[in-house]
Amino acid sequence: MPGIEVQLADDGEVRCRGGNVFRGYLDEPAKTAEVLDADGWFSTGDIGVFDDEGYLRIVDRKKELIITAGGKNISPANIEAALKSGQLIGQAAAIGDNRPFMSALLVLDPDTAPAWARKHGVDLPFTELASDPTVLAEVQREVDAANAGFSQVERIKRFQVLPDEWLPDSEELTPTMKLKRRGVLSKYAAEIEGLYAPVS
Repeated sequence: MPGIEVQLADDGEVRCRGGNVFRGYLDEPAKTAEVLDADGWFSTGDIGVFDDEGYLRIVDRKKELIITAGGKNISPANIEAALKSGQLIGQAAAIGDNRPFMSALLVLDPDTAPAWARKHGVDLPFTELASDPTVLAEVQREVDAANAGFSQVERIKRFQVLPDEWLPDSEELTPTMKLKRRGVLSKYAAEIEGLYAPVS
């Protein structure tokens, strides 16, 4: 981009500087110092990656980053997108902030999951599919396939398939179907704790 420099911080945050970057917030030096350093680098709050051709792709917001108990910064959006690329998983929420490993809450796709189940001899109401062994085995295969594209620390070690469908403009999703992470963490706190309970 002419006239502007772009770099990634250690945690992947996009930083830029140049003549078209603002000089700061009016009469708010403390707020300015939070986003603009002494060398003129502006921290955007976006997490990005450069591809092989040098193009910048925005993959997440910094406030969405998960920092594991081991101090690793992980973008949940990438993991969630990979999980939802399977046939049965309709929604996913990656969990792992201050946790020893990554886990996920999963919701079956209300359109494809029942059809897949019937095709494989499972004729149950949607809410009961989440606990069916045949369906869970296929979900495990989809999780394993998604995990293959990530490093060891980013991989989903445990998951819980929830029986409910997540609807737009709910505790779990915005009207445009984006994940409400805080709402999910609050509503499913017990299920999340279960994912980190010792295996007996």
